[in-house]
Parts: sequence; C-alpha cells; structure tokens
Amino acid sequence: MRCLNQRILIFSISLICFFIAQTAKAALVDDLKDGQHVLLMRHADAPGYGDPAGYVIGQCPTQRNLGDYGKKQAKAIGSWLRGQGINKAQIFSSPWCRCSDTAQLLELGSVKIETPLGSFFDDMSLEKKQTKELEQLIKSELDKQSKLPIILLTHHVNIRAFMGKNVSQGDMVLVKVNKNGEYISHVIYPSPQP
Repeated sequence: MRCLNQRILIFSISLICFFIAQTAKAALVDDLKDGQHVLLMRHADAPGYGDPAGYVIGQCPTQRNLGDYGKKQAKAIGSWLRGQGINKAQIFSSPWCRCSDTAQLLELGSVKIETPLGSFFDDMSLEKKQTKELEQLIKSELDKQSKLPIILLTHHVNIRAFMGKNVSQGDMVLVKVNKNGEYISHVIYPSPQP
C-alpha cells in the first residue's frame, strides 16, 4: 500500500509540473501577442568586453563578435522559442554584428536593424535619448497590432537603462509596457544552454 501511495504521489507531482510548464509556455506566447509585451534579448555569447579600439559599425571584423559557443547558443535560443510556440516573430536588432548575427541564428523571421537598439557603452551620455527612442520604437510596433511577437536584440547597457536590471549574454526579458512603450514589469528567461 505504501508503495502505491508513493507512486500516486510521484505521478501527481509529475502531472502538476507538466501543467505548470504548459501554462508557462502558453503564457509567454500569449503575452507576446497581447499588444502589451515585447521580448528584449541580449546578444548571445561574444567573448571579451566592449569593442576593440577603432571598430566600425557595419564592418564585423572590426567588432567583438559571437564566438562558436555564442553561435550555438543563439541557435539553441531559437529552438527554445519555437518550443514555446513562437515560430515566427518580428525581429529588430542593434546594428552591431553580435546582435544581428544572434537575430539571424534564431531563424524566426527577417531581421530589421534599428539604431535605438545600438549600444551606447562608448558614450553613456546617450542613455536617456536612446532609451526614449527605444520606447518610441516599441510603441510604434505595438500600435500596428500585428499579433506577431516582437523580439528586440540589444546590449546590456540598453536593457539596464530600460528596466534597471543586468542580464547575461543570451538572456531574454519579457517586458510589459504601457501605451507609450514605457517599462512596467518584466520576467527574465535565462538563456538555454546549447
């Protein structure tokens, strides 16, 4: 009898975990279609810190770029998102190659480059201006009500300025915004491992 009770308990716990996971999966995709949420994402793993001196936007060899692990990580993130029910998305990226390459490797749709997503690490005086431009970009895209999830590939300084939190490379942040595209709340989804 005791063995049967343990099996029933284990089955019940497994069933509860399954339903919680399914609810979380449905919640992410549903939230991204409700016109109040976007998915901010920091680019996948790019070894180093900052960019080399004299780097040029649009010339990838001059920048800090994704390494082999970062490329695998970006593909794993795309696979994870598809597993959450996100098979197609509107994807916007920073002009930096580590962001646009991450966006491409997600394989969820075409990628549009947007300057408000660009790093201001080298000139922190741009923080308020670019954060306001990011809010305007979010508002503009959500106002179109396309029902496709919006994924924004950017940098740690941009995410920290927008929502006040640091995230690791490849982490995703489900952000709820108001009608002006301004931050209200968030949920962090750590990057899946390749």
